[in-house]
Amino acid sequence: MGSVVPRLKQKYEVEVLPALRESLGQANRMALPHLKKIVVNMGVGSAVSEKKHIEEATEALGQITGQKPLVTKARISVAGFRLREGMPIGCKVTLRRQRMYEFMDRLIALALPRVRDFRGLNPNGFDGHGNYSMGLAEQLVFSELNPDRFLRPQGMNITFVTSTDSDEHGRLFLRLMGMPFKREEEKGDAQVA
Repeated sequence: MGSVVPRLKQKYEVEVLPALRESLGQANRMALPHLKKIVVNMGVGSAVSEKKHIEEATEALGQITGQKPLVTKARISVAGFRLREGMPIGCKVTLRRQRMYEFMDRLIALALPRVRDFRGLNPNGFDGHGNYSMGLAEQLVFSELNPDRFLRPQGMNITFVTSTDSDEHGRLFLRLMGMPFKREEEKGDAQVA
């Protein structure tokens, strides 16, 4: 019995690879950009004073990603923040293979359209090595979470790690995968008005 191929992975194989081959002029499939992993990170600064906030964040991140989060701990002590080395201050999940494609599909198709006043993602969120990072201010845009259970707003950072070292190639790849970046024309129109 074969496993079900995620919809976005199928799109990559059928639509995105041929388009990348044509636009980048590369025949070798391994030289074309692909997604290596997605890292979802929640920083919980209030966990210093309230221990249950870290538990709520890990439960929410586990429900969103379908994988058990790793609790991140402070590396150094900062007296001004009442933070000691080794205290839990966040959680993260690294998604690969099938879960990675399924999470990206849910993010693009379900979560981002639920963001209030969403006008598109900033196309300049690249790190200089083809990896894209974005932030969400509210975790409740994911329909997996029960709004009655998670009352405290909690944001998250999402990083898409690609196999390319070029920001332009990474931007082209993610746009072909369906990431809703702001268009260049819209930015020009906004500056005129």
